[in-house]
Amino acid sequence: MSLKVDITKHFFNERGSKKKNVSPKFSLQCRFDAGNEIVVLFGRSGSGKTTALQCIAGLAKPDSGNISLNKRIFFDDTDKINMPPQKRRVGYVFQNITLFPHMDVKQNVAFALKGLTQNEKELRIHDVMELVQIQELGSYYPSQLSGGQKQRVVLARALAGKPDILLLDEPFSALDTIVRMHLREEIKDIQRRLNIPVLFITHNPVEAFTMADKVAVFYAGIVQQFAIPEDVFYHPATKHVAELVGFSNLFDGAIVEEYDRSKCIHLKFEELSLIAPYVDRSYANNVTWGIRPENIRISKAGNSRGDKKNVFSGVIRSIANKGASRLVSLKLNGCSLLLVAEITNHVLSALELSVGDDCMVLLEMSDIVMF
Repeated sequence: MSLKVDITKHFFNERGSKKKNVSPKFSLQCRFDAGNEIVVLFGRSGSGKTTALQCIAGLAKPDSGNISLNKRIFFDDTDKINMPPQKRRVGYVFQNITLFPHMDVKQNVAFALKGLTQNEKELRIHDVMELVQIQELGSYYPSQLSGGQKQRVVLARALAGKPDILLLDEPFSALDTIVRMHLREEIKDIQRRLNIPVLFITHNPVEAFTMADKVAVFYAGIVQQFAIPEDVFYHPATKHVAELVGFSNLFDGAIVEEYDRSKCIHLKFEELSLIAPYVDRSYANNVTWGIRPENIRISKAGNSRGDKKNVFSGVIRSIANKGASRLVSLKLNGCSLLLVAEITNHVLSALELSVGDDCMVLLEMSDIVMF
């Protein structure tokens, strides 16, 4: 299967309309594709992710563009095509768990099945309940189920009709951490077994990174980056993407000189000079540069880093407990730059550094990004 999405949808205030030349209060400009893989739609609440799913499912109508799945055209404004939702063969799991309280698990799953004989229904119910590991819960009612079990029933119902694509709108948001971890792995296993496109909405960067074959990053209605997780999280395309994926260290700087032969750029921040990777694209003199907290290396004051570039002296301002790691706030000497480094408990303990101690800070050139 191959999903292709290229759509625009505008939202206006109640008093506004397209006929009155009123600017929309929000516009979705969405372009991405998906093969038989998991594509995560990632971004803040209100960035257009759910609207994109609704357009694919036929629950919302785009203003322009096209949507197709394996050459079946769901929507095309040029040819005036808008396939009804019931003909699109889409499985949809909404954010809120919706089960019929007066029906048992088997009846809830069977609700999605139409036009089958009783034997065909029974076989399909058995297969899909086995797939999501709820075969022992057939006679249970929703009030007797845990949150994770309810979500499995909802998933089974979405899969019962043998959809060509599965849409999941933050399906784990109400579940605890351990259940979420198990269900993530089960969704990945189900996708591999069914071999269909799965679109998964989340605003959780950890969930996006662990679930996705590809990530579409939404910001203010626009897909700002569509790439594999490693590229999105370590080579963000824009400042907005960098902020979303955890680049808490972002600063304004100026390009002093470009060294094409050595593939690096000389940046200046106040009195601080550093070397960043050369990227073959045009920049203004003023840029934003950044580095992930976990990529900042610290060591005791006076420790030699050999001929390493971007080594600075600083002082530890604060240390915050994050559980398995610590967030270390660093003030570099000679400028106002404040960095936040994420250091594992084991490494920080071995360094024997405390608040107020002098230290050395290494910013590896390959870990620096620019916009």
